[in-house]
Amino acid sequence: MNQKFTILFDLDGTLVDTAPDLMQAHNFVMKKYGYDERELSDIKKLAGRGSKVMLTRSMHELAELSGKIKKSDNVIEEMTKDFIDYYSKNIVKKSTLKNGLINFLSWCKKNSISMAVCTNKQEHLSIDLLKKIKIYDFFEYVAGGNTFSYNKPNPKHLTDTIEILGGNIKRSIMIGDSETDSNAAKAADIPFILVEDGYTEKKIEEIKYNHLVKDFVNMEKIIEKYL
Repeated sequence: MNQKFTILFDLDGTLVDTAPDLMQAHNFVMKKYGYDERELSDIKKLAGRGSKVMLTRSMHELAELSGKIKKSDNVIEEMTKDFIDYYSKNIVKKSTLKNGLINFLSWCKKNSISMAVCTNKQEHLSIDLLKKIKIYDFFEYVAGGNTFSYNKPNPKHLTDTIEILGGNIKRSIMIGDSETDSNAAKAADIPFILVEDGYTEKKIEEIKYNHLVKDFVNMEKIIEKYL
């Protein structure tokens, strides 16, 4: 019997448009520590590598813009803790599912396709978000940014998840919205589907992909080619 086909999904910007809630948490922390607030478009460029990286990059950008460099190393851990605390309490205030997602996930289930989430968001926050936005039960496994001792773009984040599912790398595909996902998929030697309007500062033409989609509407037509 052939092994099941496996689909790995990024979370933020791929399954769920989380930027509005990330922005609220980000701006709460930045204001608390004396930094300027950022716009939604800024958050989309900064998100994707986890909260600590997002806050660090945001602070450095603001320092460059203002010409005032504040020492950030000593406070970034506290800022990250405050961010996670605020965000965990306000995780689905404005976040929404990507268009066509529920129909696609349901189609995958009917076709016995294994599904897992590979995200750089912390595991407990990822699971909480997936549960509260009511799609957790579609997935067999959630590999967060702190599930293993490594995360995307390290390909082991993907390949170890496939192994846990009992899948086969040659019968797997990754769906994501950024170069972090693309680079991980390429290094793992699995096809990659890029979702437009991602949480990245890269332009589409700067990201390598096998398929480019706007959302999940008619996504099954792409997957059928691999089954």
